[in-house]
Amino acid sequence: MWPAAVGNPISPTKRHRLDQRHWAPYAFLAPAGLFAMIFFFVPVLFSLYLTFTDWNPLSSPRWIGLKNYKYIFTLDPYFYQTLTNTFVFAFGSVLLGTAISLLLSFAVTRIKGKALWRTLYWLPMVTNVVAISYMWTYLLDAVYGLVNQGLALLGIAGPDWLSSPSTAMLSVIIVSVWAGLGGNILIFSAGLEGIDESLYEAARVDGASVWQEFRHITIPLLRPTLLFVLVTGFIGGLSNFALIMVMTGGGPMQATNVVANYMYQVAFQNLRMGRASAMAYVLFVIIMIITLVQLRVFKRGGVESY
Repeated sequence: MWPAAVGNPISPTKRHRLDQRHWAPYAFLAPAGLFAMIFFFVPVLFSLYLTFTDWNPLSSPRWIGLKNYKYIFTLDPYFYQTLTNTFVFAFGSVLLGTAISLLLSFAVTRIKGKALWRTLYWLPMVTNVVAISYMWTYLLDAVYGLVNQGLALLGIAGPDWLSSPSTAMLSVIIVSVWAGLGGNILIFSAGLEGIDESLYEAARVDGASVWQEFRHITIPLLRPTLLFVLVTGFIGGLSNFALIMVMTGGGPMQATNVVANYMYQVAFQNLRMGRASAMAYVLFVIIMIITLVQLRVFKRGGVESY
């Protein structure tokens, strides 16, 4: 209003330019927003609607209220087993993978040629998960796999890694840990390089061992990085599908069948879209609760101070 009061009104051309500057960001964001609306928000809302229906692609959805949820929690013969398998896989792969990658990152930052080591560890991350799954399926083959052939040279009879209920889950956890090491090592390495080296020098002057440096300097200052790795790791572990689908298909005897794989079976083999959608939202709530718990725990541990 001030320019107009002193006799210098904003010209129409300048006002048009100001309007363009105001709307230009929204115009650039519009394609991405439209894409997200069509391929994310609409399917999410539609799947939420399906949880209250009995529907297969050959007929129209029929409203049944909460019956899908009631069936999942009271009548489904496999849901609790697959949920247990999901927790075992997620906690096993995430905790083991985080511990190994953190130790390797701490070691790699202290040796020569660390760029080469990081590249080697990163290679599985740029390889398709289906290719990794097939490769490890052949490596773990009970008869022709290189793993059992190597054990045979040592006089050890290798187990049926993927065909035995007692070793199948352990096998897919090991493969999952191996496949995810590169990404975690890269993230932890970036966090380690952000720690002031003078802290380690002062600790060495005081006679601290490598383990004491790791425990009292590295771990406390890596809390934000550790939080990120754990949260993203659990989200990926609880919703893992491709690795288990290719390597075991949920077998043997449901030993590796996780919720994501079971949802696929219910939806596309049994054509129970509504029931599978209900399972998806149950899994979503579980992931959200675990994520909030992690955020709460790290907040109490002082993660915000770094």
